[in-house]
Amino acid sequence: MARDEPSRKIIPIAAAAGESTALYEASQKIYPRSVRGRFARWRWAMVFATQLFFYAMPWTQWGGRQTLLFDLAARRFYIFGLVLYPQDLIYLAGLLVLSAMALFLFTAVAGRLWCGYTCPQTVYTEIFMWVEQKIEGNRIARMRLDGEAFSLEKLVKKWFKHLVWLIIAMWTGFTFVGYFTPIRELGMEFLQTRMSSWEVFWVFFYGLATYGNAGFMREQVCKYMCPYARFQSAMFDRDTLIVSYDSARGEPRGVRAKGKDGRSLGLGDCIDCSLCVQVCPTGIDIRQGLQYECIGCGLCVDGCNTVMDRMDLPRGLIRYATENGLANGWSSSQVLRRVFRPRVLVYSCVLVALGIGLLASLVLRMPLKVDVVRDRGALARIVEGGQLENVYRLQIMNATEQKQVYRIATSGLDGLRVASAEDVEVGAAESRWVAVRLQLPADKAPPGSHTVHFDVGTPDGRAHVSEKSVFLVPR
Repeated sequence: MARDEPSRKIIPIAAAAGESTALYEASQKIYPRSVRGRFARWRWAMVFATQLFFYAMPWTQWGGRQTLLFDLAARRFYIFGLVLYPQDLIYLAGLLVLSAMALFLFTAVAGRLWCGYTCPQTVYTEIFMWVEQKIEGNRIARMRLDGEAFSLEKLVKKWFKHLVWLIIAMWTGFTFVGYFTPIRELGMEFLQTRMSSWEVFWVFFYGLATYGNAGFMREQVCKYMCPYARFQSAMFDRDTLIVSYDSARGEPRGVRAKGKDGRSLGLGDCIDCSLCVQVCPTGIDIRQGLQYECIGCGLCVDGCNTVMDRMDLPRGLIRYATENGLANGWSSSQVLRRVFRPRVLVYSCVLVALGIGLLASLVLRMPLKVDVVRDRGALARIVEGGQLENVYRLQIMNATEQKQVYRIATSGLDGLRVASAEDVEVGAAESRWVAVRLQLPADKAPPGSHTVHFDVGTPDGRAHVSEKSVFLVPR
């Protein structure tokens, strides 16, 4: 018989009375401080540029049509007079590759420029924070207001702020849908309460997403939701321009009076004012080194330069620099020379080649597309005069903004002719299905399947397409 195991005493582990264990650190609300400077002006310039384009472009006209319209129902994209069909999906793929290569290039040169200046999350957060500042006051006033007990002033300010946010967000959602439905028609449908359920859904979905992301989540999107923050380090190297703190110059930190020589006091140039932290939209301390939360906006550079000016110290304690530049004490010209390294030159060459190729393909693109579909209801038949006839359906797509007349011809067999109308009129940016009958004397070809071509083009020869099909001769 096996020996009994010794008994074990189980002691439960429980938290002490009145104590709780938190698995995650509570998120602290960030109150960014407004700052003026070169990079702040650049950020606002990009806000104006991107939003002017986004909000104004659907209302502009080109050749009697909306300048930018992605008409999914009609399966056509109108881009500055260029008409693209589903068959032109290759151009979309090329544009995506071009954008990815541009992102690689800009990241290798200067880090997260996209995130800091043109990312929609950054742009709309900047707009929403500007509204918040105008209504609730500066950083200290906002912190004080949030810490106060409920009052009529607090209710009015909060209510009015969220009302303005919702107006901006819903107008953003309406404009977004206006890129897929003609925005003038969409406006009339809205005034007449005739918008479709899908249009209403996407207006509210995009609008509320903007409201939530820019009004509440803000830096949480950049820190936790955006994948770019996670893999950006794979595109960095020691010669990438990033927002950097010059620790050799700034340390040790310490407070001193204006005009006092910090070196004689054993101090660096950093006076430990924490202004660089207060102005950061993600709430990080750049003095702790490069962090994945940094979006490269440069606001801490503007804040630090402001302090350096007040203390009569040289600017650039926090600046765009490279790791090699800081380690070796290089000048700006030396840093810039290393920025244009082989990796960057390869990215640049590939980007230029792709851009030229895509542009040339668009310029040389044939503004006519033809699809041939055989009539499977009647593969071949004998008609009057002993002619053997095959019936086809041709989809002729006019990719221009003018009405066109196309002539249909055929080749491939001796005696083969078009028995239906040879000239077909297709409206501007329209697609038309036409029935085409090909006839051949019964004794002109042996039984079997014979390759033929449909030649469709304008009489002046500016547009011409040849599509292959088969002509069936029964046994």
